[in-house]
Amino acid sequence: MLDEEKRPSSDERETKSTSDAGGDKPIATSEEEKRLVRKLDRRILPITCLLYLFAYLDRTNLGNARLQGLAQEDLGGDPTGKLFDWVNSAFFFSYIICQVPATITSKLFPPSYWMAGAAVGWGICSTLMATAFNFGSLMAARIGLGVFEAGFGPAIPLYFSFFYTRTEMGLRMAYWFGFAAVAGAFGGVIAFGVQQVGYGPYIAGVGGEWDWKVLFLIEGIPALLLGVLTFFALPDRPESTRYLNAREREIAMERMNRGTSADGSSTCPTLEHIMIALLDWRIYTGGMIYFGVNCALASISAFLPTIIKTFGYTNALAQLLTVPPYAVAAVVLCMTSYTSDRMQNRGLAVAGACAVGSIGYLLLLTVPSNVHVRYFAVFCITSGTYTAIGLIIAWYAHNLGSETKKATGIPMFMAIGQCGSILGSHIYPSTDSPKYIRGFAVSCGLEAFATVCALVLWVSYTYDNANRDREYGRPDPGANVDTSELADKAPMFRYIP
Repeated sequence: MLDEEKRPSSDERETKSTSDAGGDKPIATSEEEKRLVRKLDRRILPITCLLYLFAYLDRTNLGNARLQGLAQEDLGGDPTGKLFDWVNSAFFFSYIICQVPATITSKLFPPSYWMAGAAVGWGICSTLMATAFNFGSLMAARIGLGVFEAGFGPAIPLYFSFFYTRTEMGLRMAYWFGFAAVAGAFGGVIAFGVQQVGYGPYIAGVGGEWDWKVLFLIEGIPALLLGVLTFFALPDRPESTRYLNAREREIAMERMNRGTSADGSSTCPTLEHIMIALLDWRIYTGGMIYFGVNCALASISAFLPTIIKTFGYTNALAQLLTVPPYAVAAVVLCMTSYTSDRMQNRGLAVAGACAVGSIGYLLLLTVPSNVHVRYFAVFCITSGTYTAIGLIIAWYAHNLGSETKKATGIPMFMAIGQCGSILGSHIYPSTDSPKYIRGFAVSCGLEAFATVCALVLWVSYTYDNANRDREYGRPDPGANVDTSELADKAPMFRYIP
């Protein structure tokens, strides 16, 4: 987790360049900065990663509950699978609608208050799913879940940008988003354990009648408790957090302004930068990438146990076999993000990850009978999809320039992308079992399209950087860049291609 300790080159260069640009003595030595990063990692990463673990468990446990009798008890059997699709996608409707206003509004509150409120809210909604008794009650709980999670996920890249530099952001975002893959693996283990114990009267081929209710309780209550802990433990903005002393706050503020500039004491969004974000074609292109990979992600999250079951395994074993693909995906995500940080290149890594995911779906389409190849394809899909999502979030966490543009642009491309999640929730109807040709073909095409979009962005960012270098000269990589007026269009601002 703390690889930056072992590679002084990039951090030392940034500290030195800040000194050179201003002609003053460095605000921090390399050792002071490393101590600060270690201190931030010890507090920020465990809290935010655990929050995302439970957020993702609560978002995706519907797929596990489906194999534990949810549809039979609350959806009247749901022979076509359409009712389950709507319950699954209800989360994404409220999540999409609330993302942009929630993230902009989050600037008005201390991060600890905002994140804690979101976690308590979604924890309550997830726990209440255990009390659902019909289609309407399940829909209500899923909509509430989407409202509260919309205030958390898109706000995290903005929050991380307060504390981490561009050379540190990719790996930290990988650790954070990697817990989505951990949640997939962990969720499969929990569901398997619950199904093995069996709660309530036994139902042939399903298990205990109450298994899915116990699953919602086990995965919902911890989020609520963690939200209360977040209120007291999560550091607020660098200039105001009590977690840092005065010297550490000074260093953190200098780091916050490397290659960009913070909004400072003003937490009010800047209307001009909101409009700049709304008119930025690159945000919409990023949204198209996110659309493609999120269609695949939603499909995998909700239907992976069902898909693996079509390989000929029992319900319980299908739950367990979801664990290895998620575990491998987490490792691949972290390794790729570390390399991307070192090379300061995101576009080619995103394109490569999307291509791997597309190949996975192509294998599922073209190899209908070889179980080993099809299971390998699942590894390609999870590794490619999770890696692409983690990298693109880190990509935009720097490339939008100002805080307000980040607070607008990040949830914008995420909201566009989450529309893919709605599509992904409806392309695997039960009537398409066991081949699911429609779902695999759509996901394959969208991941291939995302590959092309990532290459377009990479060329565009590289071209813009080269033009600015010719016109204005090369900036010092760690120097303060005034983005208060032009955001990422400031002459000395440089993108990560």
